[in-house]
Amino acid sequence: MLDSKGFDLWADGYDKSVNLSEENNEYPFAGYKGVLNYIYSKVRESSSSNVLDIGFGTGVLTTQLYNDGYGITGIDFSSSMIDIAKDKMPDAVLINWDFSKGLPNEIAGHKYDYIISTYAIHHLSDEAKVEFIKALTKLLNTNGKILIGDVSFETSEELNKCRELHKEDWDNDEFYFVANNIMNSLNDLYYCNYDKISHCAGVLVVENIKSE
Repeated sequence: MLDSKGFDLWADGYDKSVNLSEENNEYPFAGYKGVLNYIYSKVRESSSSNVLDIGFGTGVLTTQLYNDGYGITGIDFSSSMIDIAKDKMPDAVLINWDFSKGLPNEIAGHKYDYIISTYAIHHLSDEAKVEFIKALTKLLNTNGKILIGDVSFETSEELNKCRELHKEDWDNDEFYFVANNIMNSLNDLYYCNYDKISHCAGVLVVENIKSE
């Protein structure tokens, strides 16, 4: 697993390396553009929204939303990626923070229409993912949504099949989520849906339906 220094070194070539894997329909980034397009389209269903992006990287997705006039707040632990994103989104609120430690104080008390995350949450264990998602729901406005796109699988069988097929390249330090397992942990309190984008990617949608 890359630490923040590793991401800093990788920042300049990040978009190119992702695109190569995506265009070849290879693990881990097969479906990458489809994931971004899905989330972009969902956010664009509202003409004016406040968006929180967890692990925004170089701002590939949020820059499009920023240019469309959406209010952007972002969290990322790589200062180099923040510098790249800041050039694209000078008026966005970009916070240098490791979200594996929870949420930063800067967003306490703020509410968002959409909370999005692409190819970042796999750094959390499955148990930590569930707790993190629960914490994020408290930051949603009424009818707000959490949209998480990542290397992911609908079932454990699909994950195991992909891991066996790509065992030489498989990253055992990352925790790719199984949608059915995550949704089973959340369904009592939240509306959840998973849309599969490729053989190794999809988008988890979470809406808060808990009574206050």
